[in-house]
Order: sequence, then C-alpha cells, then structure tokens
Amino acid sequence: MIVLTIAGLTLREAFRRKVVWALLILTVVLLALSGWGFSRLIGLDTELGTLTSGEARLVASMLINLIMFGFSLIAAIGTAFLAGPTLAGEVESGQALALLARPVRRSSVLLGKWLGLLTFGCGYVVLAGLAQLLVVRGVVGYWPPSPAGGLALLAAETIVLLSLALLLSSVISPMASGIVAVGLFGATWVAGVVGGIGGALGNEGVERVGSVSRMLLPTDGLWRGAMNAFQDPSALIQMGPEGGFPFLSDAAPTPAYLAWAAVWVAVVLGLTALSFQRRDV
Repeated sequence: MIVLTIAGLTLREAFRRKVVWALLILTVVLLALSGWGFSRLIGLDTELGTLTSGEARLVASMLINLIMFGFSLIAAIGTAFLAGPTLAGEVESGQALALLARPVRRSSVLLGKWLGLLTFGCGYVVLAGLAQLLVVRGVVGYWPPSPAGGLALLAAETIVLLSLALLLSSVISPMASGIVAVGLFGATWVAGVVGGIGGALGNEGVERVGSVSRMLLPTDGLWRGAMNAFQDPSALIQMGPEGGFPFLSDAAPTPAYLAWAAVWVAVVLGLTALSFQRRDV
C-alpha cells in the first residue's frame, strides 16, 4: 500500500515540474511539424519523378522512425531529469528525512518512486507515439505492421533509462545524474550506428562495438526493435539494409535479449536499493 501511495505522490510531483510543460510543448511542436511534412510527401516532385501515394507511404515508413527517435530522445531527457530531483534532490533538501524517519522501508520508497516515474515516462511515450501514428495514418494512410509492439519497446527503453538515472541519482547530484544518463543514452546510440557501419563494411571488430554497447545498456537494442516494428517490411527489400541506415532495422529483438533487458533493470534496481540503503539522509 505504501508503495502505491508513494508512486501516486511521485507522479503528482512530476506533473508539477516545469520539465513536464517543456515536454508537452516539444511534443506538440513535433507533431505539428511532422504532420505538415508528411502532408507534402504525396505529389512531391523529385529527380525520379512525382511521388505516388504508395511511394509516399514507403518514405513515411522510414521517416516515422526518425520522428519516433525524436520522441525517444524527449522521453530520455525528461525521465532522466525527473529521476534525479525525485531521489537525490529530496535527500539533499532534507525532504526525504520526514518520510524515512517513520517506519517505512527505504526499498518501498525507492520502488514507489520508480513506479511513479515509470508510469509517467511510459505513459508519455505511448500517448505521444500513438498520436504520431494517427497523424501519419490520417495524412498519408500509412499504418505500421506492429504498432503495439513498437510502442511497448519504446516504453521498455524508457524504463531502462529511468532505472539507470535512479541509480546515478543515488550516488551523485541530481543535475549530474541527468546529464550522465542522457550522455550514456546518446553514446550507446552512436556506438550502435558505428557497429552498423562495421557490419556493412564486413569489419567484425567495429561491428562488435555496437553489440557490446547494446548489452551494457539495452536502450539501443530496444530502439532498433521498435524501428523494426514501425517500418514497412518492404522498405528493407527496396532500400536494402544500408539504404535507410540508421533508421531502418533488419530484425526484431530476440526473446533472449528482451529477457536480458528485464534482468538488467532488476539488477540496476537492486544496486540502487543497496546504494540508497547506505546513503546518509
């Protein structure tokens, strides 16, 4: 019961922060710009001729991954900078002392805050992503083959980054934890791109960079699975794996990788609980 109470309070506090309004403004702007851009695809004159409705849908299936990456980045920044003040900020300000002085387990407080932020982050990704899919459907008539799976993978990516941000906030300052979490998110994506280039060139050593980074921080692996769920299956056939790189994915994540991501989150939460238990408040 205490876990759900803390989760509700954390969710309420998240909505009070200015970062939430910044997220909403960025989302509305991105939806509006993408809707206008997609509306210009049909009948667009190119060097190869005028785009037909079918060709526009094919292009839209690739562009949607680019836009979803924008939502993924917004969610990453938002959750990372919400997680820091929620844990480390309350410890530094002394607010946590009022709660922890009572017979309440620190693990319950941590789990409640994690659930509250998880609800916010996943809710944002799913609602914003669904709104974007509906915009594309209404403008060019494209609907991805597995929208629910893609949105679920984006939500899982958010959970991974949120868990990392909470771990960092248990040992360093709120601002630093957000910066490091977002920096690691970007570095992992870049490593995945480098690994993809290595695979295209047949360089196993460079390709291994992407594989290792996706194991150390599963955000990029989950993101590539989401791209595979959103893109038109014929895009890889017509463009080739390198044609739309790095916004095309040639495979969905395996069950073993999804299991690893779940284990990764559990381990990070365990480390966060241990760190929070030993921290002076």
